[in-house]
Amino acid sequence: MGDLQNAGDDELLDLITTEDPRTMERLLLDARNITEKHYGKDVYFRGLIEFTNYCKNDCFYCGIRNANRKIERYRLTKEQILDCCRTGASLGFKTFVLQGGEDPWFSCGRVCEIVRAIRNEFPDHAITLSLGEKTREEYEQYYSAGANRYLLRHESADCAHYAAMHPAAMRLENRRECLYTLRKIGFQTGAGFMVGTPFQTAECLLADLRFLQELDPHMVGIGPFIPSANTPFAHYPSGNVNLTLRMVALTRILLPRALLPATTALGTLAGDGRERALTAGANVVMPNLSPRDVRALYSLYDNKICTGDEAAECVRCMSLRVRSFGFTPRMVRGDSLVPADRQS
Repeated sequence: MGDLQNAGDDELLDLITTEDPRTMERLLLDARNITEKHYGKDVYFRGLIEFTNYCKNDCFYCGIRNANRKIERYRLTKEQILDCCRTGASLGFKTFVLQGGEDPWFSCGRVCEIVRAIRNEFPDHAITLSLGEKTREEYEQYYSAGANRYLLRHESADCAHYAAMHPAAMRLENRRECLYTLRKIGFQTGAGFMVGTPFQTAECLLADLRFLQELDPHMVGIGPFIPSANTPFAHYPSGNVNLTLRMVALTRILLPRALLPATTALGTLAGDGRERALTAGANVVMPNLSPRDVRALYSLYDNKICTGDEAAECVRCMSLRVRSFGFTPRMVRGDSLVPADRQS
């Protein structure tokens, strides 16, 4: 398919929009080969803990947006979070991912207290945070407390498209600045975007790819848009699975050493969506370690899968599915091969 590292915009736009099955097959094959060159057939397992569904923001696509008064809110205590980590450790996990809305109750001090407690009990594990936009000082305190990684999807690298998905108080330039700050502090940094959001064009997706090339993140989360009830975007159609897979493959080709998760959203839209993502260059999965009674409450979008499974059931099921597609489940830290700005 040629050297896409140096591809022009027109060539990338052709690949973003192609419906040709042979081109798609070649694209996915190239992505798989690149993944195997750097990571072999390993698929890294992370333990996901969704610890609060409160959020101060009103993103137009998100089911836990502040204006949604029709969902039941929850917060996990520090001890509940530690119990999730203990369950994960007993199952072999070496990475914990703490994800939540931008919940003001979880102040910097409270987050650092939780991170330190996890770090003290699990000194060799990786701790990932996904808590949204914070100040540089807060990020530095998270890092000093023992967090290694931070996930913050940029959502869209096109200013007009970003503005169409968020209230006026949220600005793309601030999101971008947060991502560069995280890198400079030393976090293994994750960005990402949704495919098929309202008002998204092929040029928007091209802007996403170009921004990712510029940022060179350690991880990129890419999943299809799925509408959520009681949001301004509730009646828009879901994103396209094949287009999402093409974007995963193109990201793998352009960022050969990044870690790419096979997202739950893909598995929600297509029964084999996560496995198909692995064949398109993804190499991370995140089984849910959250208490079963709150999983359905972390409803970023409708009909999310695996909300009723026990943690062990999630791990067993995903391991079998990963193996069935010819990949190897790996319960290791699975650090990105992209160099950090500072040793983490």
